[in-house]
Amino acid sequence: MVATTVRHVIRKKLETIGPSSTAQEAAKRMRSKKISSLVVIGRGDTPVGIVTERDLVRQVCSKDISSDSVLIQEIMSSPIVTIDVNASIEQAADKMIQNKVRHLLIVEDGRIYGIITPSDFTIYLTENLNMDEVNARILQSLKEDMEFQ
Repeated sequence: MVATTVRHVIRKKLETIGPSSTAQEAAKRMRSKKISSLVVIGRGDTPVGIVTERDLVRQVCSKDISSDSVLIQEIMSSPIVTIDVNASIEQAADKMIQNKVRHLLIVEDGRIYGIITPSDFTIYLTENLNMDEVNARILQSLKEDMEFQ
């Protein structure tokens, strides 16, 4: 069965961090969990932002600031871009491109369901893309171009 909604391709296990945690804590957690982002959770277990490896590099490392003195709330991206769990994979990809984000929070009935990243799309495409069909289309297109000239 080929997945058609993000429900079938996302990671359900999210790692979180509090807004008053430090950038150093975030970096250590990302390294130990082998992930590229943490959802920032505020009062009432509400997501208030997201912090990514890119945030750490651009807002801490490149500015030569000590990572143990920078709070997550100072560098997190907020508000979080979200999409419904029943959205198509194409809609999710479009939303990521339109909003220029690499991490898209998936929600169901207003609650966090999971997250999707470019690596999730890569896994999906690897498992579901028929390269013979893609190559046939490319060859057909090239043939048509040659006949047109």
